[in-house]
Order: sequence, then C-alpha cells, then structure tokens
Amino acid sequence: MQKARIAVSTLFFVNGFVYANWTARLPEIQRYFGLDNTSLGTLLLVAAAGALTAMPLAGWITASQGTKRIILLAGLSFCIFVAFIPIFPNVYLAGAILYFVGFSTGAMDVAMNGQAVEVEKLYKKAIMSSFHAIFSIGMALGAGSGALFAKFGIELPIHFLSISILGLISIVLAIFFLVPDSPISQNEEGESSFRLPTKAILPLGIIGFCGMSGEGAMSDWSAIFMNTVVGQNESISALAFGTFGVSMTIGRIFGDYFTNLVGKRKLLIIDSILAILGLGLALAFATPFPTLLGFFIIGLGLSTVVPIVYSTAGNTPGVSPSTGIAMATTIGYAGFFVGPPLIGFLADLAGLRLALVFVWSLFILMFLLVLRFIPGIQTKQQ
Repeated sequence: MQKARIAVSTLFFVNGFVYANWTARLPEIQRYFGLDNTSLGTLLLVAAAGALTAMPLAGWITASQGTKRIILLAGLSFCIFVAFIPIFPNVYLAGAILYFVGFSTGAMDVAMNGQAVEVEKLYKKAIMSSFHAIFSIGMALGAGSGALFAKFGIELPIHFLSISILGLISIVLAIFFLVPDSPISQNEEGESSFRLPTKAILPLGIIGFCGMSGEGAMSDWSAIFMNTVVGQNESISALAFGTFGVSMTIGRIFGDYFTNLVGKRKLLIIDSILAILGLGLALAFATPFPTLLGFFIIGLGLSTVVPIVYSTAGNTPGVSPSTGIAMATTIGYAGFFVGPPLIGFLADLAGLRLALVFVWSLFILMFLLVLRFIPGIQTKQQ
C-alpha cells in the first residue's frame, strides 16, 4: 500500500517536473522558432487542445484497459515528445509535437488520478490532496531546474533530453508498484463509447471549471494586476504569483488533514468562501499588502478544490474512477485554458480590475453549486 502511494506520487512529481522544465524555457523556445507573442499563444492553445482531446478518450480507454497501460503509454509518450520539441526548427512540426505533448500529458493526468483514487480507497481516508501537493512541488522544482539550465546556457535539446530520460526511468520504475486495477467490461458499466458527464458529475465539473478558471487567472494575470492596477515594479509584481503558488502548495500539503477533519463538502464551502474573500480583498483595495494577502487567501481556497473534485468524481457510483475523473477534468480544464484569454478580452473592454470581477463571480457560483448540488460528499472512502 505504501509502495503504491510512493509510485503514484512519483507519477505526479514527474508530470509536474517535466512540464515545468519546458515551460520555464518558453522565452528561448519563442526565439528558437522566431515566434511573436500571438504565434506562441497559438502553439500553447494547440497543446491545450491536445489535453482536452485526450481526457475523455483516456477515461473511455481506461474503463476497458485499466490505468496501468495508459499511464505507461501516455507517460513515456509525454517524456519522449518533450525531448522532440526543439529538435526540428519548424513551427508547424513544433505545433504537431506540442499537440501530442498536450495529448499525452492530458491522458496521463486522467489515468494517474484514477490510480490515485484506487490507492485512496486502500487507505480508506482522503489522501488525494497529497498527490496534488507533490505535483505542485514538482512544478516548483521543475521551474527552478529550467531556470538553472537557462542560467548556465545549456542548449534546449540537451536540457529537454536530460529531463526526459529522468522522467522515463522514473515512470518505468513506478509502474511495477501501481495498484492492479481491473478493466471494466461493457456489461459491468455499460460503457462501450464516450459518455457525457452524468447528473452527479456535471456539477463537480462546473465546480472544477470555476476553481481552475481562478487558478489560470492567478497564473496569468496576478503579476500583471500588481504591476498595472496596484502600480508596483516588476520585482514586487513577481511576488504576486509567488505568493499564490506558495499558499496553493501549503494548502495541498495540509489538505488531506482538513478533508478528514471536516469532510469534503464543508471544506469545499470553506474553499469557496476563502476564494471569494481573497479576490474581493484584492479588488476592493488594490494596494500592495491587501493584494498580496488576498492572493495568498485565494491560493488556500483553491488548493483543495481540484483534489476533492477528482476524488469525488472518481468514486461516483456507476462509472469507473478514470471515466468519472475524465468527465470532471474535461470540463474543469476548459476553465484553466479558456478563463485567462477571456479575462484578457474583458480587460481590453473594461480594464483588468473589472475583468477579474468575472472570476470573483465564478467563485460565488462555485459556492452556490456546492451548497445546492453537493449535499452528501463523505469524507472517508467506502
């Protein structure tokens, strides 16, 4: 049981670490391919499209094949495709490779979370947040690793090949210790094709959409808000996202403790209230200390939303864990990718401060959905 938990934690770490390494060097990738900002944004949207395409497909395949095969195939493909990003100096080939980077990491995301649900069932208590904390730590260390490679002038092909080999070895070793989940036949679950989200999972997906829209907004716009609205220099503005990221990691480290202490539903209510209060504080005052405090509170509030949504969707009766997770994550990740560009559009129309009111309204919607549609989430797994 402990070995399985370590193995799944390894998968989450590798996923975050490898992904953050290549995104940390986006400025060099942009120069390498001679891209303007619009073209770079288009490439990133192609990667996002790959992830969104893979998620429902991965849920369908794991229902019949189990999670281990998908984790192995998607994980190895992810690492290999990352290594190929800087190999061919052709923007169209880069777009195709990034599509498959997104596709493979999206499939891996669904399958490894399905495996995490299986391990959580063995523990008979909430442990999902710890896996997402490991992912956040992997992202942080990956970003730091990417910065070091850049600082010492290591060329992109060498950098990406190095971290890809490390990821490949880690995934292969982890596979041997995963929980042997049994594939679900058509007769058992009645799913021989793609399934739309069920009535039980649809509200979870929308809650995930609201939470991940907030995550995307903080990732892409917190530093800009601090710079253009609050009026701080770039070094102080960089603290905005850093503050949010630190609080997210802290929240996920202690997330399982509080999930087991108060239950999933109560914690989602607390999460929603914290997110509403945090962003409301930043928008109302728009001065340095209240803004940083507000972003810290938002991070705490959003930290356990996705782990709880994944865990609950993966334990929904009538669907396999990976299928339930795929249903919820496809909706949720749409918020992460669609939310930030929409904020940019609204900011051009009415200013960034008013644009972020849209995110604040999503936090209110999340609160209302939890109250209305999530009345019976239990803390411990049955």
